[in-house]
Amino acid sequence: MTGDPVTGASAALFCLRHGPTAWTAKKRLQGRADIPLSPEGRRTVATWRVPIEFQNARWISSPLSRATETAEIMRKARSDPPPMETDPRLIELDFGGWEGRTIAELAAEHGESFRTNEARGLDMRPEGGETPRELQDRLRPFLADCGRRGAPAVIIAHKGVLRALLALATGWDMKQDPPERLRDGVGHLFTAFANGAAALETLNIALTFGGDEDKRR
Repeated sequence: MTGDPVTGASAALFCLRHGPTAWTAKKRLQGRADIPLSPEGRRTVATWRVPIEFQNARWISSPLSRATETAEIMRKARSDPPPMETDPRLIELDFGGWEGRTIAELAAEHGESFRTNEARGLDMRPEGGETPRELQDRLRPFLADCGRRGAPAVIIAHKGVLRALLALATGWDMKQDPPERLRDGVGHLFTAFANGAAALETLNIALTFGGDEDKRR
């Protein structure tokens, strides 16, 4: 476990980004836009499974459809789907006026001012949007709730949320490359604590078949 030692109640969280969308393929910032999974994304998600130790965990999803659809497809691959809930604290970073744009487009349009904003790391603010630090502020109560409950959970969220969680768990200030790259199409294991802190356990875990496959397959 990385990060500062934390005592008290805790819970294991297996976290992953939603499946691919049409905007994912074009590298567009999706933010709060409710973009559904693409047909290819649905086929991809249908092959994903969580580790066997999370087979009976509760599932918590961002309320955006690309996340809830990912969760539903994965859960329904089992004959006994575990319960699922949504939590607005897991919604993607608010990209404001950057939503629907690509990083390359924004850099070309805004030049040095965009690069200066990016260099602020946790305090980078999209035009009219939310900083990663502000996202962390809404994640801490969520982590505290999970930690107090003490039960393992599968978390379906977004890239911005996972990056903010990684920064919270490791002390990464987002002013340089992350300590390890967060890949898509894999899971990331964190521990949530009752005081709202988090610790990184393992990144980039393959979404392989678990031990309790759907009997219909």
